[in-house]
Amino acid sequence: MKIFFSLRQVLLGSISLCIALATMPISADEGMWLYNQIPTELLQQRYGFVPDQAWLDHVRLASVRFNSGGSGSFVSSRGLVMAYHHVRADALQKLSATEHDLLEEGYHAKSEADELPCVDLELNVLMNIRDVTDEVNAAVTPELSPAEAYAARRGVINTIEQTEFEKSGLRSDVITLFQGGQYHLYQFKKYTDVRLVFAPEQGIAFFGGDPDNFEYPRYDLDVCFFRVYEDGQPAQIEHFLSWSEDGPQDEELIFVSGHPGRTSRLNTVAHLKYLRDILYPRRMDEIRRREVLLKTFAERSLENERRAKDELFGYQNSRKAILGSLAGLQDPVLMAEKQAAEDELRAAVQRDEEMRAKYGVSFDAISETLEVGASVTVEYGLLERGTAFNSELFSIARTLVRMAEEDSKPNADRLSEFTDAGRGSLEQRLYSAAPIYADLETVKLADSLGMLMEQMGAEDPLVLQILDGKSPRARAAELISGSQLADVEERKRVAAGGAEAIRDSEDPMIALAKLVDPRARALRTIVEEQVAEPQQQAYAKIAAARFKVLGTTTYPDATFTLRLAFGAVKGYQEGDTWIPPWTTIGGAYEHAEAHGNVPPFQLPELWIERRDQIDLSTPFNFVSTADIIGGNSGSPVVNQAGEIVGIIFDGNIYSLVLNFAYTDDLARATSVTSNAILEALRNVYDADDVADELGH
Repeated sequence: MKIFFSLRQVLLGSISLCIALATMPISADEGMWLYNQIPTELLQQRYGFVPDQAWLDHVRLASVRFNSGGSGSFVSSRGLVMAYHHVRADALQKLSATEHDLLEEGYHAKSEADELPCVDLELNVLMNIRDVTDEVNAAVTPELSPAEAYAARRGVINTIEQTEFEKSGLRSDVITLFQGGQYHLYQFKKYTDVRLVFAPEQGIAFFGGDPDNFEYPRYDLDVCFFRVYEDGQPAQIEHFLSWSEDGPQDEELIFVSGHPGRTSRLNTVAHLKYLRDILYPRRMDEIRRREVLLKTFAERSLENERRAKDELFGYQNSRKAILGSLAGLQDPVLMAEKQAAEDELRAAVQRDEEMRAKYGVSFDAISETLEVGASVTVEYGLLERGTAFNSELFSIARTLVRMAEEDSKPNADRLSEFTDAGRGSLEQRLYSAAPIYADLETVKLADSLGMLMEQMGAEDPLVLQILDGKSPRARAAELISGSQLADVEERKRVAAGGAEAIRDSEDPMIALAKLVDPRARALRTIVEEQVAEPQQQAYAKIAAARFKVLGTTTYPDATFTLRLAFGAVKGYQEGDTWIPPWTTIGGAYEHAEAHGNVPPFQLPELWIERRDQIDLSTPFNFVSTADIIGGNSGSPVVNQAGEIVGIIFDGNIYSLVLNFAYTDDLARATSVTSNAILEALRNVYDADDVADELGH
C-alpha cells in the first residue's frame, strides 16, 4: 500500500493536530501507539493481555524501517529480513535489465554468494527513544516572531541530532509528535549492505493487479526476503521474530509493529476542508496525468513496459488511495461528526478562563495559515516540490546545488535534509547506481514542463527562462541528453568540488536547478515561516487544551516512525454478504478461472505446474481490525507469543478513511498468512533453505 502523501503532508510533515473526534474516548482497536506510551489499561480491559517490557523491546528491536518507505522485520539470527513485495519492487526494478526482469520473473538466491546487493536500500532499527520536548520548547520563546521561532526550532533540533549522532554513531532524528505537543529523539541503527534473497513473481505477489488493489477478498503472496550484512558477513541479530506454522486464528488478538506514514486525524475541520477542496483535487490531477503518460509510454514496447512498471503501479496505487481519502472527506456524516467534536472541544476551552486566554484563538490561527498556504499552492508545488521537473536527473542536480550552499552554513542553520546527522543517508541516495533511462526521463520531463506552462502561464518570466525559447519536448530532450549526472562518478566529482564546482558547471540540469532555486527557496520560506511555524504553534496549544480536557492517554498522528497497533482477526458484513476473515490458496485458482486466466488474473506458470503439490486449503490472505495506514505495509503481524502469523500488505477499500478517522465496521488491514508463505517456499519454489531459516 504505497501512499503518495499530499503537499501539506510532504512539506509540512507533522504540523497538523487533529481535534476532530478529540472529545471522544479511544475505543475498539483504534490507535497507532508509541512504543513508550502503550495503552495498557485498554488492552487489559478489551483483551485481558498486556505485553510486558521484554516483549515490547524484543518486537521493537526486531522491527525495521525501509528508507524508501514501508516496514519489515528480522526473521532469523543471520540478518534475514521479511518485507512486502510491491513496494520493495523498486529494489527489484533497479536490479533488473532487459534480459533479466526480476520483477516479472522473481528471484531465489540458492546460496549467500548468490544474494544480490541492492544499490541504495537503507534499513533502520529503532534503538532508543528520549523525550526532548523541554529542550526544544526552551529555544522557542514567546517574544520571537514566526520567522525567528522557526529558525530557533530548526537550530535546536539540528543541534540535538548532531550532538546525539556524534555521541552514539546512531542515526538521530527528532520526531515531532502531537504536532508540536511533544518532541522525541529517535535513534536508529542503520544497515546499508542489504541483499536480495527471495522474491516471487509479480504475477502472484500482485495477483489481481490494479482491479483488486485495496479490495478484498485477496490472493497475493506479497512478500520477499532480504539479508543485511555487516563487514561483508551476514549480520548477527539477537532480536528476531519466531515463526508460527499455525498462522492466524479467528478472533485472535494480533499486534502490528510498523511505520505508518502520515495520518490527518487530528486536523481541524478547516484543515480537512483545505485537503478536500484544494490539495487532494490538485494531487489527483497530477496523478491522473502521470498515470496516462506512463501507460502510453509502457504500451510502446515490452522494454518500455518493464522500465515504467514500478512507477506506474505507484501512481495507480496513489490514485485509489487518494480517491478513498476524498470519499471520506466528501462524506457529510463524517464531516458532521468532526465538526461536532471540534465544537465541543472549543466550547470546553471557552468555558475555562485560563484555557480561553491560552488557547482560544488557536483554531482561527490555523485557518489563517491555510489562506496563506492556498495563495502559494500552485507555484510551490511546481517549483519547490518539483512537480514541474519530473526527472531523476533534476532531483540529483537540485540536491547538488543545495548541498553546496547548505554546507557553507553552520549545521544548526541548514535545511533539515542537509544536516551532518543525515549526511550518510543523503549520500547513499545521491550516489545510487540505480539505472536512469534517458528516454523515460525525457518523456516525463517534457510532460511536466508542459504542465508548468499551463499552470504558471506561457508568458511568465521564469517559465520563459526555464524553456529557453523551446517547446517543452525540445527543452526536455536538450536537458536530458546534455546532462552528465547519470554518471555516479560525475555526481561525486561535483559534490566534492562544492560551491566552486557548482559555479563552474556547464551541466544544463545543474544550470536549471540554479535558475529555479532562488524562487523555490523563497516559496519554501513562505511556507515554513508563515504556514508551518504558526500552525505548529497553534496546534501545540490545541494539543495542550486537548490534554487538559481528555488527559494524555492517547496517540499522535502517524509520522513514519515505529508504532504498535493491535486488533482481532475478524471478517465483516458487506451488505448481505459475510466476508470471511481469510481466503485460501485454492481460492486463487478459482479467482483466476473466474477472470478467464488472463492478466492481471493469470497465475505464474510455476503455480500452474505445481498445483497438485500444494495444499489448496492453506489460508492465504486474512483481514484484521488493526489500525494501519500507508507505510505499515511489510509490518509483521504477531500473536501474543510474539510469533509471526502474517505480514501486512494492504487494506481494503474501506480502510482508506483511516487517514481521518478510525472505524472497524468495514475497514480492515490485509495480510499474507505465515502458513501461505511456508507453503509457497516449500512446495512452489523449492526454497527450503529460506523456509528452514525462518525463526532460527
